[in-house]
Amino acid sequence: MLSKLASCLALLADEDRPVRTIDLADLSDLSRNQVAEFHAVWRDLSSSRRLELITAMVEQAETNIHFIFHAALRACLTDGDAQVRRLAIEGLWEDERVSLVPTLSGLLTNDPSDDVRSTAATALGRFVLLGVLGDIAEEPARQAEDALHLAWERSGEPVSVRRRVLESLAPTDTADLHVLIGDAYYSDNELMRQSAIFAMGRSANPRWNKIVLTELTSREPAIRFEAAEAAGEMAIRAAVQPLIQRLDDPDKDVREAATLALGKIGGPAARRALQALAAGDDERLAEAAAEALEELLFNSTHLDDALDDSDGAVSPSSRASRSTDEDLIFADNDDDDEYDANEDTDDFEQDDDAYDGDDWDDDADDFDDLDAEDDSFDETEDDLDFDDVDLD
Repeated sequence: MLSKLASCLALLADEDRPVRTIDLADLSDLSRNQVAEFHAVWRDLSSSRRLELITAMVEQAETNIHFIFHAALRACLTDGDAQVRRLAIEGLWEDERVSLVPTLSGLLTNDPSDDVRSTAATALGRFVLLGVLGDIAEEPARQAEDALHLAWERSGEPVSVRRRVLESLAPTDTADLHVLIGDAYYSDNELMRQSAIFAMGRSANPRWNKIVLTELTSREPAIRFEAAEAAGEMAIRAAVQPLIQRLDDPDKDVREAATLALGKIGGPAARRALQALAAGDDERLAEAAAEALEELLFNSTHLDDALDDSDGAVSPSSRASRSTDEDLIFADNDDDDEYDANEDTDDFEQDDDAYDGDDWDDDADDFDDLDAEDDSFDETEDDLDFDDVDLD
């Protein structure tokens, strides 16, 4: 009598039968021996069938928390089809086992596909962030960061890869990070500039506040979108009124990004704007506003920070998580003065020709280094090591 896995694999081998009609539950949480059994069938499938199957696994894993296809997806990282490799990486977005870092680093370094390398760069960013948070050991986090730096410095890498590398390096506090972000922001490539603003937000460094505030009024919707998200990530108080103005932005994605950002920043003015949106007729914005209101309340350590209209000052306990540039912080009140972007940006120079990488270094000492080391980690996880298994 065939095992459940063998029965599932037999159905998958019948390429006349659509994958959507097959229960893939038996491919979840495979053991080492079962992975070898899966791969023996996988490698005999046509490229179109493999693509159909991995697409279904990734989609089902996103909608069903009980499906864990990590072991099967790792076995697909060496597939001959670039689309399959890319989807395998994307499907492993919840796999935080550090044994994945060397594989992703190898793909970022050696894979012939730009799409696969850019996806690998994004995936490595997850481990960089885990390292900054102290959730994984220092060594795998450093390995991920080193692979990203090498990719950034490698000549010939296209923008599609370099921008994802920059985004993944953003949570670090390395000495040259602000130079990388500055170079990207002042580049002539619009996509790279978008990623630079994304990286500004992810870095949470107040040195970028003025740029983010300025780009909230950019002529390009994609730039306004990134600026809105960055303002929320950095919790820039001075961005509240500009973000409220962006709630009427002609681009729906910008409107939604502004809504969510207001929930992250908080304050009475933000709360009132979100309450109005939540009661509005735009269903998409109403849902976003409801989500933002939940986050606003969750992040408020004192009720008066979120609920007291008469006092919107930042509480001492919440101040540490917000930008501290005194020129950009203001206390909300019921009168809510009209925001004048020139007050914060009149001394900001955007002339590309005036940019000098050394200028960014002059301010580097103004910010404390982030200590992300965590020597208390004791790695005991039982990771699958496919290097020891002959799957050919």
